[in-house]
Amino acid sequence: MSVNRPPVALESTVISHGLPYPQNLSLAREMENIVRSYGAEPRTVAILGGELRAGLSDEELHHLATASNVRKVSRRDLPIVAARRLDGATTVATTMWAAHRFGIEVFATGGIGGVHRGRGDDVSADLQELAQTPVVVVCAGAKAILDLPATLEYLETFGVTVVGYGTEEFPAFYSRSSGLGVDVRCDAPEEVAAIWRAKQRLGLPGGLLVAVPVPVEAEIPAAEIEPAIEQAVKEAEAQRLRSAEVTPFLLKRIAELTGERSLQANLALLRNNAGVAAQIAVALAGKG
Repeated sequence: MSVNRPPVALESTVISHGLPYPQNLSLAREMENIVRSYGAEPRTVAILGGELRAGLSDEELHHLATASNVRKVSRRDLPIVAARRLDGATTVATTMWAAHRFGIEVFATGGIGGVHRGRGDDVSADLQELAQTPVVVVCAGAKAILDLPATLEYLETFGVTVVGYGTEEFPAFYSRSSGLGVDVRCDAPEEVAAIWRAKQRLGLPGGLLVAVPVPVEAEIPAAEIEPAIEQAVKEAEAQRLRSAEVTPFLLKRIAELTGERSLQANLALLRNNAGVAAQIAVALAGKG
């Protein structure tokens, strides 16, 4: 791995739990190559044999993509996986924590978790991690299956600045707009870097959320995707799914209901976010 290129953290849950093989491996390799193409160094985060890693070989990526015993690891699971020397794929919250531990300032993901619809007490650990861990998180907003207004209220309460990258609206994952505003619009990576450095100088805790709209050609407008989301949410409620069971079910069901359009949107935004994150990392390195 190059020591001269600024690092960008990538999560591993999308590899082990988000996509089927071989699509998951292809995407992991592609995201790493996109980061490199912009002059940064990809650091995919995972736990192998109980050891926390930031930066994997191609063989290790292949293992994550094909092994059946890789545990999905949120922050609460870290001591269990480490003590028992298990393999683990990191969620957004855990990847943020690991990135900071390894001195990585920028992290690219798909969509963050948030407050679940109809359940204000069901809040993703991602939000609290953003409130306390100093990492720039590049995403396509929060997953559209969530209560987006409540999620933004939570971020505001805990002092997390939300940047709209090339937009004045908070993206809704599959859709470019949500009707909800952001705290500031930035149109260049240098603008994001300046806000991040200012936050550090002020001594403010927590991360910076950079919300990037899904590419136009892959977007599913909110009016089209919302009926599928509502149906999937009702089915999840009928099955009485809880906590960690809910999101995987909803994403899979929405993909089925949209004829895989949602999957293609997900892939497009992941690739796009990797490129934006790499540009921000390079801009930060230039501002040393």
